[in-house]
Amino acid sequence: MGVRHSSDGQAVIHFRAAGVTLLIAHLLFVAWLTLRPLDVPWITAANFEPFAGIRADLALGPAEAARRIGGALLLLAPLGVLLPMAGGRIFVSPWVSLLRTVAAGALISLAIELGQTGVPGQVVDVDSLLLNTTGVVLAHLLVVPVCRARLRRRGLPGVRDLLHHRQETRLGEEAPQGSTPTITGVGLAP
Repeated sequence: MGVRHSSDGQAVIHFRAAGVTLLIAHLLFVAWLTLRPLDVPWITAANFEPFAGIRADLALGPAEAARRIGGALLLLAPLGVLLPMAGGRIFVSPWVSLLRTVAAGALISLAIELGQTGVPGQVVDVDSLLLNTTGVVLAHLLVVPVCRARLRRRGLPGVRDLLHHRQETRLGEEAPQGSTPTITGVGLAP
């Protein structure tokens, strides 16, 4: 797709660059927040039973439960928007986009949980993995389809060209590519 390299495709390139920059900044913040050693007098045991930590949080009262569960939901939720933004795809199946984003969010959450095994004061919690991934899903479902639809309707120059290119490709009217370049005078090495 030569559109991304044309002058009209600059909007798409800037969109992707902003997405990559924000994604890296968010991942660095999350790494600093979750993988730094904590000086605590005692550590709870690792939680490998799904929903046990959520039940324990709910037993602490509504305010504390909302703070803990909400924090876990919000920690990786921006990935639900930033990952598709960094991908820069405007025309993609919503289900494929959701699947890619959720898989990447779950793998990042798993990497964080596994990384916490070697950090003093941090413990592994399977509920964090579940809540982090749920936050990614919710953010993606609430923001990405609406933004993609708006970008397609808005008709930015690069987006308009991408739409036109996709329609041509679907109809089988590929743009002529020209002849294949050849290199002459290249001999075999001894």
